[in-house]
Amino acid sequence: MRSNAGFTLLELIIVLGIMVLGFGAVAVNMSAGNDSMALKAAARDLASGLRYVRSQAIISHAQAALNFNLSDNSYSLTGQNKIYHISEDIDVTISTAKEDLHDGTAQLRFFPDGSSIGGRVTLEKNKLSQEININWLTGHVTIAQ
Repeated sequence: MRSNAGFTLLELIIVLGIMVLGFGAVAVNMSAGNDSMALKAAARDLASGLRYVRSQAIISHAQAALNFNLSDNSYSLTGQNKIYHISEDIDVTISTAKEDLHDGTAQLRFFPDGSSIGGRVTLEKNKLSQEININWLTGHVTIAQ
């Protein structure tokens, strides 16, 4: 009798099919991880900008602000000419005092004693979200998921 050592073509096709399905699942999970990383990076950058503005208000003994343009997802900081951009595929919602919202722009202000007008910035991308909260009394900036 002759023994068949090896695999049949059908067995090889089944194994390759299982591998393709496995790699497909990994690719989907990796793309979801990329969205999460991009959202967290944007939240960290924006929170860093807010903390910088607060420190500038305290150091200069004058009011300072982060000015956000909601129409193109960009913002600038008091005392700087640079404009920072957040990816267009991230939705930004800002909750702050009514007098600081004007025609697609929002201003997040800090005062010389470190306090703020307070507010919340929500960043959303593909059902994921990050919130940046600004305490009105202390001006403390925190990131919440």
